[in-house]
Amino acid sequence: MENIRELFQIMTRRFGFLNKNCCSAGGCDISLVQSHILYEIDHQHKPSIQQVAEALGTDITTFSRQVQSLIKMNLVKKAPDPDDRRVYILSLTTEGKYVATTIDQQINAYLGEVFSHMNEFEKETVIRSIKLLNDAMAKSSQCCTTPLG
Repeated sequence: MENIRELFQIMTRRFGFLNKNCCSAGGCDISLVQSHILYEIDHQHKPSIQQVAEALGTDITTFSRQVQSLIKMNLVKKAPDPDDRRVYILSLTTEGKYVATTIDQQINAYLGEVFSHMNEFEKETVIRSIKLLNDAMAKSSQCCTTPLG
C-alpha cells in the first residue's frame, strides 16, 4: 500500500515551489495566500471580507492583515456595502486584475506543461480523480472545519 500522506506531501511541496517561484506580476511579489485572495475576489461576485475569508478558511484577523497588504500594493479596493455599512465589499483594482490574470496564466501554463508529459487518457484520468477527491473532501465531516495550520 502506498503512503498516501507522502504522495500528498510531495505534490503539495512541488506545487508550493511553483507558487514561491512564479507569483511575481506587475512588479509585485505575491505570496501564495495573497494569490488565493486575488483569485477568490476575482471569481466571486462583489464578495464581502467575511465571504472571502470563509471561502479560504482563514480567521478574519489574519485575513484582514493580508487584505490590508494587498490594498497598500494597490491590488485590492475595500468599500462599504451600500445596503449595509458594517459590511465591506472587496474588488480588484485594474492592477489587481492584471496581477490575478497574470498569475492565472502562469499557473495554467505550468499545469499545461505538467500535463504535456501525459497522454490524453492519463490527463483525463488525473482530472477526473481530482474532481472525485474534491467532492469526497467536501462530504467529509472533517473537511473545512479542522484547521490544518
